[in-house]
Amino acid sequence: MEWANDGKSRGGVLAHLERLEIQVNRSRKNSEDLQRAQAVEGTLRTKIHKLRCLRDELRAEAKQRQARVKASAANVEPDQTLEISEQEVAERRRENVKAILRAYRFTGLSGKLTSRGVCVCISTAFEGNLLDSYFVDLVIQKPLRIHHHSIPVFIPLEEISAKYLQTNIQHFLFCLCEYLNAYAGRKYQADRLQSDFAAFLAGPLRRNSLCNLLSFTYKVEPRGQSVPFCARLLYKDLTTTLPTDVTVTYEGTDALSPSLEEQRASHENLFFSKPLHQVFTSFARKGEKLDMSLVS
Repeated sequence: MEWANDGKSRGGVLAHLERLEIQVNRSRKNSEDLQRAQAVEGTLRTKIHKLRCLRDELRAEAKQRQARVKASAANVEPDQTLEISEQEVAERRRENVKAILRAYRFTGLSGKLTSRGVCVCISTAFEGNLLDSYFVDLVIQKPLRIHHHSIPVFIPLEEISAKYLQTNIQHFLFCLCEYLNAYAGRKYQADRLQSDFAAFLAGPLRRNSLCNLLSFTYKVEPRGQSVPFCARLLYKDLTTTLPTDVTVTYEGTDALSPSLEEQRASHENLFFSKPLHQVFTSFARKGEKLDMSLVS
């Protein structure tokens, strides 16, 4: 019984020692965490102090500059002050335009400074093909104005200018680029249809100056006796190169067979989803059997 009691006593002592060791370890860990937190806090306090000193220095410098400006303004005539202010505004606008041109030089926008302001060149492209270029000669003064330009008359330049030229010249140039690139892309497609796929046309290609309304009659077999189709493509959104409305009808038969109706519907889907020259490339490659992968 004494041995058993002695064993219990030893077990109790060991357990107590283990608990004490755990508490010591926890206390040491807490102490290390506290030291790390204090070190971080000290570093932050130092940074805060440095930033406050810098803030005070900047405030003092700003006050000194304001005082110098007021002192110099007191010795300048009112008309001269107004002239200097307008010059500063014009210079800021000139620098803003230069920064925009640098940022957009890879998107078809470029330009050069002139005695009046800046002349911006907008180069259009479609599917990697460089197309026509246009320029806008801007006079950097208050208000901004267009001195000369080569933008086609059917592009709504006045509307775009009224909306953005005085308030956001970056958006003005971006919007103008959208209109010009879309027009160039539509014109490119119509030109390709006339030049490369004339054999498919059963009559003239009719288009307006904006190239946003095209109509033509075509066959999918240039040398065959296939039924001629009439297509009408309307581009309501002048900033896009794909039509918003497509109508394909047929000629020369009173009743449209199911297979012919399926072909007609396939043509409409193709004109909606792909540029004109790609659609007729499919016709040339497959004949009556359309390449339906273009529809997907």
